Amino acid sequence: MSATEHLSGGIERPMRFVRVGDTDQVWFGSNFWSRGGGPFMWQSYDEGLVREELSTMTAAGLDVTRSFLFWPHAMPEAGRLDEAVMERYAQFLDLHVELGMRTIPTFLVGHMSGENWDPSWRGDRNLYTDTWLVAQQSGYLARVASRFAAHPAIVGWLVSNEMPIYGGSARREDVTAWAQLMVTAIRSGDPACPVSIGDGAWGQEVTGKDNGFSVRDLARLTDFVGPHAYPMGDDPVRQHLRAAFICELAGVAELPVVLEEFGVTSDFASDEHSADYYRQVLHTTLLAGATGWLAWNNTDFDNLPDQDPYRHHPFELHFGLTRVDGSAKPQLHEITQFRALVDRLDLTHCSRWPSQVALLVPSYLDAPQHWTFEEQERTDIVAALEQSYVACRESGLGPAFIREPEPVPDKARLVIVPSVKALTAPTWRHLNEQAANGRTVYVSYGLGDSPIQRGPWWTGLEPTFGVRHALRYGLVEPVEDDVVEVRLLVDFGSLQAGDTLRFTAAGSAGGRSILPVLPLDAEVVAVDQHGRPVLTRKRHGDGQAVLCTLPVEYFAARTSRVNPEDSWRLYDALAVEAGVERRINIDDPRVLTDGLTHRDGDEFGWLINASADTVDVDAYGVDRLPPYGVAVVHLPATPLAPNDPSAAEYRQIQPHRPEGASL
Repeated sequence: MSATEHLSGGIERPMRFVRVGDTDQVWFGSNFWSRGGGPFMWQSYDEGLVREELSTMTAAGLDVTRSFLFWPHAMPEAGRLDEAVMERYAQFLDLHVELGMRTIPTFLVGHMSGENWDPSWRGDRNLYTDTWLVAQQSGYLARVASRFAAHPAIVGWLVSNEMPIYGGSARREDVTAWAQLMVTAIRSGDPACPVSIGDGAWGQEVTGKDNGFSVRDLARLTDFVGPHAYPMGDDPVRQHLRAAFICELAGVAELPVVLEEFGVTSDFASDEHSADYYRQVLHTTLLAGATGWLAWNNTDFDNLPDQDPYRHHPFELHFGLTRVDGSAKPQLHEITQFRALVDRLDLTHCSRWPSQVALLVPSYLDAPQHWTFEEQERTDIVAALEQSYVACRESGLGPAFIREPEPVPDKARLVIVPSVKALTAPTWRHLNEQAANGRTVYVSYGLGDSPIQRGPWWTGLEPTFGVRHALRYGLVEPVEDDVVEVRLLVDFGSLQAGDTLRFTAAGSAGGRSILPVLPLDAEVVAVDQHGRPVLTRKRHGDGQAVLCTLPVEYFAARTSRVNPEDSWRLYDALAVEAGVERRINIDDPRVLTDGLTHRDGDEFGWLINASADTVDVDAYGVDRLPPYGVAVVHLPATPLAPNDPSAAEYRQIQPHRPEGASL
């Protein structure tokens, strides 16, 4: 357990806010359909029921909805808006004002809850490239935006709902041109309110899969980026951190990040575990820079089992924050508590703690097509980065994501490049320079699962790391042990000579391999049970280049229910070697830590139990954390040891925990 200390500087990790007029916004809300009709609510509009549903939301602290103009009903004929639908939508907006709420209308719906819904007049025209159909879309957006632009309930606009599902993948240039026309249409009707696409931020820069919806390209047109996160995973820690990881990657847009959709269906998660999921996602995404949260969705639809899309996607009946009778589910209470905390922090005047750790994102993740880098290779990058992010969090490190070819910022002390197959040649030279400039540069070998040019796309192995590889062309050196035991030969950071790290080997035949090396002027720090070098170090003045010949992050990414695994111990040792300062830290990988600073100097630290265990903390004024519990601590102006007798100085401003648990 390390002592609390003020940071001497680091890489800024942005926290951006959607701006409406002259005011920075923090959005707390839900995606909204009335249980009086779901997507068909505008044909069966019940104002009394909608008032009741909205009142339930606002009483729980949710004052923003994402609302949907179901396109087949809003525009039943080409060029014509349905006036009855528009009038009902106007009443819906008026209810928002009456209740002190605001809404973000979504136009092209389109896709909804497992079904694609076309206006009857669309035919087989392409949504992105058919000029007549694009004109119909843009005209629809412009007219509706102009009609409601002056309404005080409007706080933003979204072009579509999950257009990559509705319109499908397409060429990047076609999608970007279509999006530009849609945004221009909205701005012609309302030049003031913020606009985004509603695509889910599923582009190549985040997922490694090219659907045409480039996060970078769309960012040039829009005012915020809105990830939609519904992960299906095999490891509880990764599952709870996935949305935060996505928010970090979506930061490539350099725009405010609003978690536009997230949630669980009660058919896939019990009430207790649904609350756990919400609690973990809300807090970890805040610490990842998100400044808006729109849950999916406000209500269950048990009354609509015979109506599509619920008839054929019955799990979609139960994503609600409330049951069909209007009673609150535990996850609604989680949002209420979270809202109270964030309001108390005065979030728009807070910033994330800077980081002295740079997590390098290879440029091949969103490489142009002419680079001939395969999708499997790109998704391997995402998997390794995600597991590295988990290990960072478990070791008390909140990394700053640095995208190649951006230079590593001067304030980084530790550079992490996990399980990497390929970096560009200039970046390898830059990493050598970083080590020479006094930083600790850590790179682990990893080929991933693709058989294409299966070898390390590395240069400068000898001058940077002081080793020579002993590979055979077209072949890998397999890891045949189910568990690799890595024994330390010398003291290294927080690890002592004789300590053993254990890594479960997993993955494909190509991925489950080691880089055979011959030390030249490198020190062998650790070896496996066969005596092969696993960790080597070459000194570069005050800096060092550390090579891991095993793809430890890849191994863990390919293993279910693995976290915490020993990568966190390796990362902790690297942080100690690099002199990385941690404002707060718990020497237990189950407890994740990070924090925010208010502009008046107040600092707030988070302790997040990422496990199903009750964890004895006995630090920072926190005795213990229940399973998946969260404690937020107001840190004293004068740093104290975490278990200092004056621990009362650490004031818990709001513990978050499962209902009925105690701290």
